[in-house]
Amino acid sequence: MGRVLNNGTEVLAGTNFSKYEEELKYIVVIGTSTGGPKALKEVISSIPPDVKAAFLVVQHMPPGFTKSLAERLDYISKVRVKEAEDNEVIKNAHVYIAPGDFHLMVNKNADNVLRLKLSKDPPVNGHRPSVDVLMKSVSETKHKNVVGVVMTGMGRDGSEGVKMLKELNKAHIIAQDEKSSIVFGMPKEAILKGVVDVVASLNEIADEIMKIVGVHE
Repeated sequence: MGRVLNNGTEVLAGTNFSKYEEELKYIVVIGTSTGGPKALKEVISSIPPDVKAAFLVVQHMPPGFTKSLAERLDYISKVRVKEAEDNEVIKNAHVYIAPGDFHLMVNKNADNVLRLKLSKDPPVNGHRPSVDVLMKSVSETKHKNVVGVVMTGMGRDGSEGVKMLKELNKAHIIAQDEKSSIVFGMPKEAILKGVVDVVASLNEIADEIMKIVGVHE
C-alpha cells in the first residue's frame, strides 16, 4: 500500500517520506515579457533539482503558447516545469507557468497549504496574466520566504508587485540589468520603486536566486 500525504502527493510504501513531506520553504516569483522565453531558458535550466523552492512565472504570451513554452523548459531543466493548473498544490522543485489569458494567483487554505488559482478577472494594465496580480496574491499569503524577480520586458508590470512583496513579505528582489535585457522597461520600473536588492546580468540571476533559497543537503 502507498500513502497519500497532506499535500496530495502519493508515494509508495517504503519510500523515504521526509523528502516529500518537506514544507515549501521559498516561493520565487518571476515576471517577464519581451525576450522572456530566452531569459527563462537561461534561468530555469540552471536551477538544481533538489531546490527547496517553487517558482511561479508570468510570461506575457497569448493562449496556447505558454503550454509549449512550459514543455520546452521542462525538457531542458532539472526541475519540473509545467503550465499551472487551477487548485493544484504548490510543490518544491516545480516551476509553474501562468497559462495565456489567465491570471495566476496563490491561495492559502485553512491548513496553510498553498494552492494555485487561475482567474479570468479583467486584465491589469493591459495584461492577463499580470505579474502584479501574481505578486499581490503571494504578498497576501504572508509567506515569509519570497524572492521576486523582474526580467526583460516592455512596460511596468511587476513594479507595484515587487513593492508589495518587499513591504509585506520582506522579499529579496532581483532585477535584470539593462545590458542583458532585450527590453529594459519592466526591470527599470521595478528599480525605480527603490526596492530592488540586486541588479544582475541574465547569466547571474540563477546564482542570485540560489544564494537566497539554497538547496537540500
